[in-house]
Amino acid sequence: MNCLFLYHPTSGKGKVAKKIGYIERTLRSHFDGVDIIATESGEDMTSHARAGAQKYDVILFSGGDGTFNRVLQGIGEAQVQLGYIPGGTTNDVARSLGIPRNVKGALGVILKGHEAWLDVMRLNGGRYAMYIAAAGAFTRATYTAKPSSKKKFGILAYAFEVIRRELKLRVFPLKVTSEEGSVQTHSVLILTMNGRSVAGMRVNRHASMADGQMEMAIIRQKERPGFFARMGAYATLVSLFLFRGKGRKKHLAFLRGSRFQIETAQDVVWDLDGEEGMRGNIEVELLPRRMRLFVPEKKKI
Repeated sequence: MNCLFLYHPTSGKGKVAKKIGYIERTLRSHFDGVDIIATESGEDMTSHARAGAQKYDVILFSGGDGTFNRVLQGIGEAQVQLGYIPGGTTNDVARSLGIPRNVKGALGVILKGHEAWLDVMRLNGGRYAMYIAAAGAFTRATYTAKPSSKKKFGILAYAFEVIRRELKLRVFPLKVTSEEGSVQTHSVLILTMNGRSVAGMRVNRHASMADGQMEMAIIRQKERPGFFARMGAYATLVSLFLFRGKGRKKHLAFLRGSRFQIETAQDVVWDLDGEEGMRGNIEVELLPRRMRLFVPEKKKI
């Protein structure tokens, strides 16, 4: 078997780049042929993944959740075998799947060769997301934080970006239609999830990436909130991320399904796995068991 290894040299403070020699030696002891490419940008990662899906038996890659998304855009629905070495700031995909967040442990998962067929979200028929499509409060920080800040401060870089840009929560109109019915409200945050971990926290802890279902959480808000309504939104954010909404359920809407039609303002920006996505209305459909990935053998997926 031949494999391609793609990595982003600056992801996660450059920890993977520092161990590239060890990674290469380990891979060459296991695969018949190994090609290694250090990518220069997200677009470069996508381009190499797209080309690699036609040439290699296995594509291995390292980086953060944004890198995972970039690879996903490249391979599309090609059923090439994938392996992942987490090398980013929060690594939510790895947290959801139980993939070790260190090079040696993640390589061990790949070399053992246990794979799973995972669900993938498809948006508006052409874009893909692995674990989240979100809009609203604090979501912009994942793609506006500078790489240099993330390298220096790690996950704190996102907190600094929130303080600098996003403490005033925007209220936007929202209508969601699913198999369970519809929800129409104003909101400050919507999360469409296909994983357990969001921002390093197990917001969706009972979910699976291979059950054919997505989960959605919506924080409701008045169209023109006063002081107490704004403070309530902050309290609901904290409750959602730390306690899955306990004590704030009337301020939250939860949905589950395989397809969501979402209508909102045309300037609302969607965050796809930490990457800037489309704006405005979207349709999210789940493609069941569409992607092959090496995962730990005894972990729930």
